[in-house]
Amino acid sequence: MLKWGVASAAVAGMPRLHAAATSYTLPTLGYDPAALEPHIDAATMNLHHGKHHAAYIAKMNEALSANPAVATKTLEELMTSMADIKDTAVQTTLRNNGGGHWNHSFFWNIMAPAAESGKPSDALLKAINDSFGSLEQMKTAFTDAAMKRFGSGWAWLIVKDGKLKITSTPNQDNPLMKGLVADADLGKPILGLDVWEHAYYLHYQNRRADYAAAWWNIVNWDAANKHFGA
Repeated sequence: MLKWGVASAAVAGMPRLHAAATSYTLPTLGYDPAALEPHIDAATMNLHHGKHHAAYIAKMNEALSANPAVATKTLEELMTSMADIKDTAVQTTLRNNGGGHWNHSFFWNIMAPAAESGKPSDALLKAINDSFGSLEQMKTAFTDAAMKRFGSGWAWLIVKDGKLKITSTPNQDNPLMKGLVADADLGKPILGLDVWEHAYYLHYQNRRADYAAAWWNIVNWDAANKHFGA
């Protein structure tokens, strides 16, 4: 299981997402970097996880160390209260880098080797059918959101007001950032796809559509089921 990378001690069995700390560390993947091949290659995973994600954490920790009042928040609390940070420079740094840490930690956890990807639970599948008509129609709408996100950003399947919805956010924003993203884009993430070029360019080059299509082979439905059930 992926660890969210809080440097302070956490109660055994509790997700580190909910532990307050002033310093974060790079979470482990929970699988070998080559385990998602051929859909995502090991070179991309090593660069994406070991370099890009690590850089977000380093810059986030630097900002937190200079702002101890903010550092007392859990990672999720930081996401949901980002708009309350009055210093715009600090807010921007944490929005970009704290968002990068939360988004990537979620992303690693929502993927698994194809043979272990599982399937939607009955409850999640019913919600998908109710909202989109079928699983395939949901995938089509989700991929469409990923393709229409201009530049860098994310596509999301979220729960909002008890119903599933597909949205996308720019840069490292996410649907938890109340007051910074449009109200229509707010909700609890169930799935998230990184469409920054560093997530796919080594293997797919400019073929974002091929990357988005291949990604469905390694979606960790067991994790999605837990996010939905929670």
